[in-house]
Amino acid sequence: MRRFFIFNTWILVAFIAVLPVLLSLRTTSFNFYHTSFRSVKLAGIFPFDFSESIRDGSNLRYNFYKDSCPEAENIVRSAVTDIYSDHRDLAPSLLRLFFHDCFIQGCDASLLLEDRNISYEKQAIPNQTLKGFDKVDLIKEEVEQACPGVVSCADILALAARDSVFLGGGPFYPVLTGRRDSLQSFFQEAADQIPRPDDNITRTLHLFNLRGFKARETVSLLGEHNIGKIGCDFIQQRLYDFQGTGQPDPSIPLDFLSQMRQNCPDNNKNNVSSNGMFSTFTVSKPMNVHHSNNKGMSYKQALSSAVSSGASFDTHYYQRLLRGRGLLFADQQLMAEEKTAKLVSAYASDDGSTFRMDFARVMMKLSNLDVLTGNQGQVRLNCSRVVSS
Repeated sequence: MRRFFIFNTWILVAFIAVLPVLLSLRTTSFNFYHTSFRSVKLAGIFPFDFSESIRDGSNLRYNFYKDSCPEAENIVRSAVTDIYSDHRDLAPSLLRLFFHDCFIQGCDASLLLEDRNISYEKQAIPNQTLKGFDKVDLIKEEVEQACPGVVSCADILALAARDSVFLGGGPFYPVLTGRRDSLQSFFQEAADQIPRPDDNITRTLHLFNLRGFKARETVSLLGEHNIGKIGCDFIQQRLYDFQGTGQPDPSIPLDFLSQMRQNCPDNNKNNVSSNGMFSTFTVSKPMNVHHSNNKGMSYKQALSSAVSSGASFDTHYYQRLLRGRGLLFADQQLMAEEKTAKLVSAYASDDGSTFRMDFARVMMKLSNLDVLTGNQGQVRLNCSRVVSS
């Protein structure tokens, strides 16, 4: 009875939440985007439509498992809801997992693989602070009990990320299904191509552009930093040895620098490489990919008292960037180029509806990036292991 109530509540709320997105997809003229905000007009057609071919020519569709596992999406949703009740950090954890998976060779669950004989993505230094692998395994176990060997880990991760974002206050967006799981992991690609916290705006835009994301999509996708906490590992180099100078980043306001240092004391004096890169990306750590240091800051934690924090998934991330109070150097760099700075300003001055709509659209696009379908890849029984032939 409890799950029946949850399913019906989700269906009603999800329908109300997603209706504007679905209606906007009915036409190539998106009137919503013809509203002007302060210094930039967010207008034009969003470069994604379900009629488009997915970048590698594959095909996904709605309710892919309607015959083979009709309760698949309900099972995922129910499991996510149960986990979320005890773990409120689920949304940022699964969202980050999903992004790191899709950004390297597409949304194919390659990030979830483990192999004793070779290096795998989980071991790449940018991925060593990721959380939520155990939660994906729990969801996969429930789906397997109902439909053994039918639903891919890639689809489970895509659905779980969407459902957790919605539970965390974010927008609901449609997720097409039919992904297959990769047969291999991509350690070196993950080590080299995951965006870094010390990236300048040029490298950030370049990495996203390589995957088909334009500047506006990049700025909206980075808004995922609205939720969750950024670990001190990603901040300390900026606070104590910016670019190898032995000094903090001079662009950080002094009051904000003091606040950040209180939250992230200098505990890594002997953990800095000679080239001044973030220690997170230059020093190997003990392999424990499921857990990381709990010290860190959120984008709401140090928000100026003059700025309303609003809901969890609002525009406070962009408001802080306008005031020079970005936690990551890469985030604050969005203000270093005119076109991205104008987008930040537009999102910050809006009531949040534009950002939420843009974020929903870019998440739909991300979830379809370079997927495997049809006879490509396989459907794993355990998300960390390839099924042997």
